[in-house]
Amino acid sequence: MSVTILNHSLVKHKLTNIRKKETKTKDFYQHVEEIAGLMAYEITRDFPLKEVEIETPICKCVQYEIANDVVIVPILRAGLGMVEGIRSMIPTAKVGFIGMYRDEKTLEPHEYYAKFPDTIVDSIVLVVDPMLATGGSAIAAIEMLKKRGCKDIRYVGLVGAPEGIDALSKAHPDVNIYLASQDEKLNENGYIVPGLGDCGDRLFGTK
Repeated sequence: MSVTILNHSLVKHKLTNIRKKETKTKDFYQHVEEIAGLMAYEITRDFPLKEVEIETPICKCVQYEIANDVVIVPILRAGLGMVEGIRSMIPTAKVGFIGMYRDEKTLEPHEYYAKFPDTIVDSIVLVVDPMLATGGSAIAAIEMLKKRGCKDIRYVGLVGAPEGIDALSKAHPDVNIYLASQDEKLNENGYIVPGLGDCGDRLFGTK
């Protein structure tokens, strides 16, 4: 398991724009999508490759392609904002969906919707969710994917609190974590500080 925080000037610049409370829905969505696309470069750094023989305008030669299918799995609903940014860099990626709600009494997450490509078991699976706060949703989503037989799973988010990073690392030590920023902490209401606010509401203009 590894935790990768992207130390990239353009990512930091765009992250500043989505942190600003005055940023409107259109710009917020666009910047989230763009950050996800920039993160795809780091996420894919160690993807396994296979040799393929091709013919250039000059001659035949052996080159390389990504060996495995890639499946992006957003945790509904905020994860949707990151999908197209990653797909812009990996246009062959398929998309699955997982939705959960938290029981108000037990606080346990429950799956209410799941739809995945048939090839997901043998694919590289990118679980995407902008906010890694307590880690509960990410932990549950990854557990659900493992129960379906997925083996190569990676978590991709924008900002994470130390509490969520630690919880996810302990629950799934085989899952690499990629974030644009590690923030300071969680506040008493469970929000990441300084964070982005409610990312789902800001993405879709629902508040």
